[in-house]
Amino acid sequence: MADLLDQPILMEGAAWADYGLVDSGNGRKLERYGPFRFIRPEPQAMWQPRLDEDGPEWQAHGEFVPGSDEDGGGRWHFSKSVPGEGWPLSWQEVRFTAQCTPFRHLGFFPDMAPVWEWMRAQLAGRDDASTLNLFGYTGAGSLALSQCGPVTHVDASKKSVAQARENAALSGMTDRPIRWLIDDAGKFTAREVRREKRYDGIILDPPKFGRGPNGEVWRLEEGLPGLIGECRQLLDADSRFCFLTVYAVRMSSLAIGGLLAEAFAGLPGTVEHGELAVREEGAGGQDNGRLLPTAIFARWKNDG
Repeated sequence: MADLLDQPILMEGAAWADYGLVDSGNGRKLERYGPFRFIRPEPQAMWQPRLDEDGPEWQAHGEFVPGSDEDGGGRWHFSKSVPGEGWPLSWQEVRFTAQCTPFRHLGFFPDMAPVWEWMRAQLAGRDDASTLNLFGYTGAGSLALSQCGPVTHVDASKKSVAQARENAALSGMTDRPIRWLIDDAGKFTAREVRREKRYDGIILDPPKFGRGPNGEVWRLEEGLPGLIGECRQLLDADSRFCFLTVYAVRMSSLAIGGLLAEAFAGLPGTVEHGELAVREEGAGGQDNGRLLPTAIFARWKNDG
């Protein structure tokens, strides 16, 4: 029986060559993406910036200024030239295009890097592991997993899946066994259950609200329990993991940990929960900066 560990876990992301959290504070964060720097809103950065916000170190190529409504909105303001078509970045062997999107993101989520490493560790030594990436976005996670075996990448956005394919080409991974599917996550998993499919690992990163390719409506609090139940049916006692991340929702990691523990009660292993966070690049280039929380997670792993 999968046991739920009560104590939360911190998964900490550190800077790498093409990405770093330079500073944060006063509800904003300053990040570097390759040769460019950007400022984005960050409500959880309630402290004061370590660097002078009015000084040269906080000068950025662009800043996303949020709208006045609670549901989001806003736009980018650029002070320096930024390639509109994006620019290439890499994480280990995975390459992808960064781009300033209308949703304040830059085409990938850098705080997921420790998750990619953790999943590959669960499949260490495998080249035949079958994994499923739901809400796969622009494919960095799918490309990272593809070194361990075939990946099924599912996203409702035609544009995101097209970008994922381009990232595969940029990485030189077009020959990897990845299925790129434009589909509603709930409908896809329901079909997979009926087909009696199984996977060695599943990662899902559902939004708070979204729409499927045919107008299907997704609301996290309503849809997540059923989706987790279907994911459980796609895993068995020989599977290795299920990893769930949740962003921008007023919810405890213990709540989604309890959801996984209930659904995975019939499997061996452990259910853990906690937070994702990114550490600022410290003064002098040392990794001694503050930790900025970004998301909550829950994960099941097979300890056998």
